[in-house]
Amino acid sequence: MPQPTVVSLGELLWDMLPDGKRAGGAPVNFAYHAMKNGTESHSISAIGNDELGDELATAAAQAGIDAVLQRNAWPTGTVEVALRNGIPEYTIVEDVAWDHLEATPELEELVARADAICYGTLGLRSPAAHDAIVDLLAAAKPEALTFFDINLRGDFYSKELIEELLGYAKVFKINDEELEMLRGMFGFEDGLSDDDIARRFIERFGLDYLILTGGSTFSSVYAKDGSVSTLATPLVEVADTVGAGDSFSGTFTGRLLTGSSMAEAHRAAVNTAAYVCTQTGAWPDYPAEIPDYLKMKEDGLL
Repeated sequence: MPQPTVVSLGELLWDMLPDGKRAGGAPVNFAYHAMKNGTESHSISAIGNDELGDELATAAAQAGIDAVLQRNAWPTGTVEVALRNGIPEYTIVEDVAWDHLEATPELEELVARADAICYGTLGLRSPAAHDAIVDLLAAAKPEALTFFDINLRGDFYSKELIEELLGYAKVFKINDEELEMLRGMFGFEDGLSDDDIARRFIERFGLDYLILTGGSTFSSVYAKDGSVSTLATPLVEVADTVGAGDSFSGTFTGRLLTGSSMAEAHRAAVNTAAYVCTQTGAWPDYPAEIPDYLKMKEDGLL
């Protein structure tokens, strides 16, 4: 079986934390974990012609990420993190390099051979990046597993954008808080269960899968054939939760592409996300084998 190819599209940035900066961005986090789960992964983004851009390219390369990076005249993306009474507040700086990503024939060729493509709403917040990413999505082969992780941030989304991106999706990932926001946005009637809403999204947009996560409580994967896999989230000693959701997405995709069933891919995704929570940062080294936290939970060891 040839090694599957995964491409992610969107933001690559520095989180400027009180104790220093940390590389990240949901699409590149996805690519890292898909790579760790058996795929050839590429992360398409843009950085500035500045020192932060040089450092970001180096950090990605050192993590083993094939970041396909355009360099342009805008500053490298950053998220400013300030503490207010001990509570972090985030400002995603606008008009930065990844807001000016351009679709090129080379990028279209890379996307066209991808077996899975990940994208979210934030990466399309500017008109230029929106047009570039939509052009790249249009280059995908029909059978590609297009993975839309909605990842709502700030006010960088709209119903129209979500509907547009769902039109390209085979997989839709959303958390329980985001589902509540979409409940009103899409006019679902009061009293309709999360299960019913998930199935309506699958039917309306022709999805193969919808993934609903509930943070520290549960995750469910719904398939177009009506099957569903639900797992309780194992409780682990948390170092931080940065990138845990992206590790779930990348692992699920990597495992599906390398032959796992939906249920097997789901279980691996839950265990990987739990492991990432025990580590610092979104790109931790993997051990020889990810612990089976779900088995430990079943055995009463967690």
